[in-house]
Amino acid sequence: MKRALLFATAAAALAVGTAPGEAARGPRIDFAGVARNVLPPGQAGDLGMGRHSVDQIALHDGLTPLGGNVTARDLNRFFKSARFGVEGRVERTVRPRAGLRIVRDRWGVPHVFGRTRADVEFGAGWVTAEDRGLLLQLLRPAGRIAALDVPGIDAFSFALSGRGYTPSAQAEQRLRDSLALLQRSRDGRQMLADVRAYVAGINAYHRANSLPIDPWTPEDVAAMGALIGAVFGAGGGDETRRSLFLDALQTKLGDERGKVVFDDLRDRLNPEAPTTIARAFPWESGERTGVGNAVLDDGSFDPVEYGVATAPARRPTMSNALLVGRSRSANGRPIFVAGPQTGQFYPQILMELDLHGGGIDVRGAAFPGISFYVLIGRGKDYAWSLTSATSDLIDEYVEELCGDDTHYRYQGSCREMGTFDAGILRGAAGEPDRRLLFRTTVHGPVTGYATVDGVRVAISRKRATRGRELLSGLAWQDLNTNRPRNAREFLRSAARLEMSFNWFYADDRDIATYSTGRLPIRPSTVDPGLPTRGTGDFEWTGFLPFARHPQAISPPSGTIVNWNNRPAPGFTAADDQWSYGSVQRVDLLRAGLATPRRHTPATVVAAMNRAATQDLRSVELTPVLAEVLQGGPAPSARAQAAFQLLIDWNREGSSRIDRNLDGRIDHAGAAVLEAAWRRLADAVLAPVLGSLLPRLREVHGGHDAPAPSANGFGGGWYGYVDKDLRALLGRPVAGPYRTRFCGAGDLSACRASLWAALDAAAGELEAAQGADPARWRADATAERVRFSGGLLARTMRFTNRPTFQQVMTFNGHRPR
Repeated sequence: MKRALLFATAAAALAVGTAPGEAARGPRIDFAGVARNVLPPGQAGDLGMGRHSVDQIALHDGLTPLGGNVTARDLNRFFKSARFGVEGRVERTVRPRAGLRIVRDRWGVPHVFGRTRADVEFGAGWVTAEDRGLLLQLLRPAGRIAALDVPGIDAFSFALSGRGYTPSAQAEQRLRDSLALLQRSRDGRQMLADVRAYVAGINAYHRANSLPIDPWTPEDVAAMGALIGAVFGAGGGDETRRSLFLDALQTKLGDERGKVVFDDLRDRLNPEAPTTIARAFPWESGERTGVGNAVLDDGSFDPVEYGVATAPARRPTMSNALLVGRSRSANGRPIFVAGPQTGQFYPQILMELDLHGGGIDVRGAAFPGISFYVLIGRGKDYAWSLTSATSDLIDEYVEELCGDDTHYRYQGSCREMGTFDAGILRGAAGEPDRRLLFRTTVHGPVTGYATVDGVRVAISRKRATRGRELLSGLAWQDLNTNRPRNAREFLRSAARLEMSFNWFYADDRDIATYSTGRLPIRPSTVDPGLPTRGTGDFEWTGFLPFARHPQAISPPSGTIVNWNNRPAPGFTAADDQWSYGSVQRVDLLRAGLATPRRHTPATVVAAMNRAATQDLRSVELTPVLAEVLQGGPAPSARAQAAFQLLIDWNREGSSRIDRNLDGRIDHAGAAVLEAAWRRLADAVLAPVLGSLLPRLREVHGGHDAPAPSANGFGGGWYGYVDKDLRALLGRPVAGPYRTRFCGAGDLSACRASLWAALDAAAGELEAAQGADPARWRADATAERVRFSGGLLARTMRFTNRPTFQQVMTFNGHRPR
């Protein structure tokens, strides 16, 4: 691997068949009116730092300090062209084979023109190897870990660890089996041909540059598809940890009250949770008896471990979409501002491609290793994007053991567990290699053992998309070949994706959304938030049909807005999704679109950018905190001063911007909230949870830090604080919690605890920064956007924006 990376560095300087200044011929059909995008830090992604490694940082970072003051001119300043073909100067042209021409523009973006479809796919492979060769090799083994669901190893963390892995013959056969599923349909066979041409392009680049890398295969592509599904397109599968927390609550509070508190904290069907569309799409929203569930004894879980990357990394779920329909658009054309948040890395995980030929006409971003299709981008007359939906695709099962740890009871009889050999995990320095052997049941890999009422059980994991990941590529095949000719056809294409994503679409007439996933239908005897009994009596009964998935075309509201929030009323949250409460960051986007009544692309970008730089806690919680606190006197002058700073900051827009780049957030209110937030949240919940507060943070995440690396303002405890305080004040609350948390239901006690929390925070600031509250400041440097990977020192100002973002409108359309 080290030799390969060194060769990759040298090869980055090689040019094959370059012809500087050669004119580029673009595609003939492009209906875009406005077509802009940005993808920091840049298109290049090798170990050496060139101009295109960092040239989009200035675009992304330049927009941030504008907040909500964005003009049409700013779109051209801080986003680059996303039109088909090359605009402006051609940097270089290469011809890797007859019938294929790859033109690089002034941003280094590759524009691939092929005589045939196979030529285009070959070119996609070639530029992927050139621009993301390092990531291809780092992610290659992790894809197999994800495809095989190797227990005890988080695939994405494993990729970043750099550990070596050699797959077994059994592992490779599993990948071949997934490829075989493509042979069952004409579209599948075409996609398999696309994959083979793409792989040929990767290998041709390696050969042309004398890189000593094992040839890529279609199995590698299948593995990379699984990695995408595991990292960004999955939901659920955390029932064991939640069950242990429930047992801890019941031990502390009693069985009945402990379950009530657990259900309040889950926010599984909170009627106040913001939704993308107004129409209800019930899924698992009825009464769940829980007969088919088991509660594990707290502290009893013994997980399978291999000594590497065992803790799941918190995924960046910060993708968003702002779509404005004709009725709200100044020129009567829909407006599309959207993009995914995959984290900020160098090399950037995403890469940009512009592909044309053989029926393919598309431009946008893709993930290396499956970049034979653009995953998020635009066609001739429409644009699309995705956000992670985190819908419940994964269940954990409690297997009753028959005498020993390798036999379990299923459908009335004892069965022997299977054994899967995933291959060899290479040891780190001074450590021996380890064979990845794990046991399996009918439900999937055994992830560990635990006890239920003192009786030993096994825990297994079932995933609805296991072995089927590449089938989801059929959705992207449709979009890359411009198959959908209207919003209704787009929904059908999107529905081919079996991973859990929210899709967003706009053309010159309609906006649309669809929430995808191979979503299981569970019996009413099963609570999807807890482990299911694995006896065979509580199995899935099918999968959610097309018509029952949340979907909308040009809704009456005139807008479609999402920031990883609940897609529709009645659509239940997954077991690992406890952030669908009454406060969610999508509220910031909605507020930005509320005015003006008629929008332009600039005003929609302004709404996005303002929300990206606001503090959700200040915007949503300061008013209700103020209503509670104003009912009684402050305990000190400094507490009163701190309170006033919070009020002032809220009134001025709650911006976290450091405009003068002095390393401090401009408003003193930010310093107060930074020091006070955890204290305030704990003051609300501690009267009930007490010593279990750290456990809640463990399973739910405190979401204290606003920084993008911490899933900035992803939901956290904001809804708990908001909903409990409003109920305590006697204000209208839909679906109130059955538990009264703050002050154990006593308003005076609650107020006193909140004042004490604010006073303690003010005391901390006074000790650290002096007695003048107006001079208190929060550190802006600590939350600057840093590019993970350790190769790039450049940073950007805090902003809660997608990694890749498009700004699109269309002026025309093909015949519908």
